[in-house]
Amino acid sequence: MTDPVSRTILLLDIERFSDRDDVEQAYLRRMLYDVTDRALETAGIDETLRLRADRGDAVMELIDANAPVTALLRALLTAVPEQLRAVNRMASRSAQIRLRGVVAAGYVAVDRHDGWVGSDLNHACRLLDAALLRAALRERADDFALCVSDAVYTGVVRHDHPGVPVAAFHRMTVDSKNGPLTAWLHGPVPESGDSRDHGERGAGEAPGGSGDRPAPAGRREAPGPVLDISGGTVSFGGGYVAGDQHGVSGGQVTGDVVMGSRTERP
Repeated sequence: MTDPVSRTILLLDIERFSDRDDVEQAYLRRMLYDVTDRALETAGIDETLRLRADRGDAVMELIDANAPVTALLRALLTAVPEQLRAVNRMASRSAQIRLRGVVAAGYVAVDRHDGWVGSDLNHACRLLDAALLRAALRERADDFALCVSDAVYTGVVRHDHPGVPVAAFHRMTVDSKNGPLTAWLHGPVPESGDSRDHGERGAGEAPGGSGDRPAPAGRREAPGPVLDISGGTVSFGGGYVAGDQHGVSGGQVTGDVVMGSRTERP
């Protein structure tokens, strides 16, 4: 395994991905990649500073620590909602794309299977799966809900940089098997819950769904066996996962898991 290196971690996840058919999922994945690329381009983050892992209904970006986090946050808070409005304005109901996002920071290593490993990465994924973040997306009119890790808040957000207003971020606490995780939600904390996240399923959420809004009318809701990192050692982008796992978007995997191959941006 390589030595851990400091990275900014960006996670974006499509709401209700597993409720769509194959054609709709393919379209949503294209839109996810397009939104991600445009946001990073807006932030001035060159492709040479990024590594990407595909998670099916989500994308993970490891960004060089020298890339400006303030520029990334400004792009996520402005460019992403604008792109989603433009895309969804022309899309049918079944092709609407809504995203949860997490920005975190920490140390990540690459193991011998080309997987990404690190507790900071695990924590970021737990924030992405938080019930409060899912609930926040249900209440957002702009189709996007974002939270940042405590490290990103302390190092960047709390200094109230232009375009990243500290007053717009509110503290929330996410329970995990390793103890509570503090994060900061952009926008108000949902009225459906307090500042603590108890891992409860959101109202109207289908078992195994990757989001929280009901599926389009007439579509049956299906489980989505997507990986979660609720405990243990986890690696992404070709990594090996030991033991039983519970899905970020629902479902459960029993036994050891090997995930895809890591993709490096040219």
